[in-house]
Amino acid sequence: MNIKLAIFDFDGTIMDTREAIVLAKQETMRQMGLPVADEQACAGTIGLSGKTGFQKLFPELSDEMLELCMQNYRRAFDEIKEKVPPTLFPGMIDTLDKLKDRGIMLTIATSRNGKSLREFLDQMKIAGYFSYVLAAEDTSQLKPNPEPVIKTLKDLSYSPEQALVIGDMPYDIQMGKSAGVYTCGVTYGNSNRNELREAGADFIIDSISELIDSKIL
Repeated sequence: MNIKLAIFDFDGTIMDTREAIVLAKQETMRQMGLPVADEQACAGTIGLSGKTGFQKLFPELSDEMLELCMQNYRRAFDEIKEKVPPTLFPGMIDTLDKLKDRGIMLTIATSRNGKSLREFLDQMKIAGYFSYVLAAEDTSQLKPNPEPVIKTLKDLSYSPEQALVIGDMPYDIQMGKSAGVYTCGVTYGNSNRNELREAGADFIIDSISELIDSKIL
């Protein structure tokens, strides 16, 4: 392997946003008069766009209702994140530093909207690590579709065999596999080792520090 490009997922991979997301989704369901899904069901939609996540939980909802869900969700998330602040996962800064020192280009491909993503990157003081970022509005298709990875490769002039997608959900692994790149699943986020293995992850790690320690990169 000769990895030159690392494509990170954000939620559940770089930053622990699970509690805030789940609580905001559940609050949205209460506001909309929908059955309130449990924690695991809500967490299972992390990594998809917000609208797609609600559609997965409530396939009977009209497009108009889904849009209303998203409006309510964004308001709820902005309020809840102040009470339940998301944090970087342990070892993240040190790992990003070491990857940069090795000359690996660091990028992000996420289904989070760009405004929210940039706010988190600035708040955590990690924006400078990432040379290229794709948020929800930057591609016509989102994970598990491979378009975010394909666009990243094309725009940065890397070949698939030079790239590694790092993510916590099967959607991340499926996105990377469909684009022909290497994939690494992390178990500390919102899914587990078996789900990542079944999705076809080439590597599975239990902490982000293992990217360095296990010499994957």
